Amino acid sequence: MDKRILSTGAILGMIAIILGAFGAHALKKVLSIEQLSTFETGVRYQMYHALFLLFFGLMKDIPQKTKKVIYFLVLFGVILFSGSIYLLATNHLTSFDFKIIGFVTPIGGLLLILGWGVLLMNIMNKKSQN
Repeated sequence: MDKRILSTGAILGMIAIILGAFGAHALKKVLSIEQLSTFETGVRYQMYHALFLLFFGLMKDIPQKTKKVIYFLVLFGVILFSGSIYLLATNHLTSFDFKIIGFVTPIGGLLLILGWGVLLMNIMNKKSQN
């Protein structure tokens, strides 16, 4: 599981850099400042959670079952949150109206919050080793 978590963190980080560069260069010409700012929010949250997965994947004192739960919460949270933001920010560039999927953005955000919450609960429930 740790290798999967670390690999996913690296992939999400790499994609965030690619999308950030794409937004800063190619999309800068076709998006408004507000749309570009929205797109950058998606990139920023994706990168935050890529780093989260990298650090989290290195933690040895979390049970594998808990790691799996947190991993899937964060992965699907990034896909729904950042993914929907990318689509909504570039909505006018396609013939499909992505506004109908706007409801998944807060669901993705909730999954990210739950991922952090499960980690916090695991830390708080650990017996003190002092």
